[in-house]
Amino acid sequence: MKILITGAAGFIGFHLSKLLLEEGHEVFGVDSVNGYYSTQIKQDRLNILRPFQNFSFSGIDICDRSDVEALFASNQFALVIHLAAQAGVRYSLDAPHKYAESNLIGFMNVLEASRQNQIKKFIFASSSSVYGNRTDGPFVENTNTDHPESLYAATKKANELIAYSYSKQFDMQMIGLRFFSVYGPWGRPDMAYFSFTKKIIREETIPVFNSGEMVRDFTYIDDITIGVNNLIHKMEQLPNYKIYNLGNNQPIKIMNFITTLESAVGQKAKIDYLPMQAGDVVFTCADISAAQKDFGYQPKTDIELGLKEFVKWYKGYYK
Repeated sequence: MKILITGAAGFIGFHLSKLLLEEGHEVFGVDSVNGYYSTQIKQDRLNILRPFQNFSFSGIDICDRSDVEALFASNQFALVIHLAAQAGVRYSLDAPHKYAESNLIGFMNVLEASRQNQIKKFIFASSSSVYGNRTDGPFVENTNTDHPESLYAATKKANELIAYSYSKQFDMQMIGLRFFSVYGPWGRPDMAYFSFTKKIIREETIPVFNSGEMVRDFTYIDDITIGVNNLIHKMEQLPNYKIYNLGNNQPIKIMNFITTLESAVGQKAKIDYLPMQAGDVVFTCADISAAQKDFGYQPKTDIELGLKEFVKWYKGYYK
């Protein structure tokens, strides 16, 4: 199957592309390789994908409608997996237009090009952030998500609504995936666990917000990609529109997370306790029963093993 993956140089996009290439699929990756975080790590991810004979790549920006239309006109994709987006909750306070351009206009460009080219299967990345600042969990997919705490979360909620309208109007199968705090090797340097590791090794102070009273459902990257692969194989049996949580269903307090990370690194952290940041949420926890039932999603990596694998990669990559 020929699959388009947008955001292929990104964290999840890279790992998913690699898995699908190993499975024998033809993968066409798209990524603008922008400078939101280190372009070097993005290029290094792509350098792992390029030797695959069944991999093609284009550096177009999904915000450029004519480039997106030209890409679809010259290829016949059986499935689109749309992962490209402006990520990050806190950055949305500083650069709101980036989120409107990438997460709304870019999303629309890819979605409409899919429709125009009669592509009936479309998987897209949503986010656990759509649930807002709730303290009750686990979060179930049919819970009200009308109170996003950040612009980033609002754009992801908008994607879900736009996708729903396309599934109804144009008989396209739209599957949205709400990812919960994905971590692991080749991760995003702007993520907390990544910067924590860097600062612990350098014996620098790490900022811990809300006095450490945060809980996150950290999910290891391999569990995510295997889950998406399972989903692809089961799409024929799924409804035209569905949203799924992809999390670990094992939330952990940030202070316990830091203790586990200290053990993996072999050094103690210096901590600066700070107040809650705007747009952030206190608690996340995924109810994964729908994904388990519909396509056999089953996360297997606990936080001890996951962080051990990440730190091993980190020390090897940065030497």
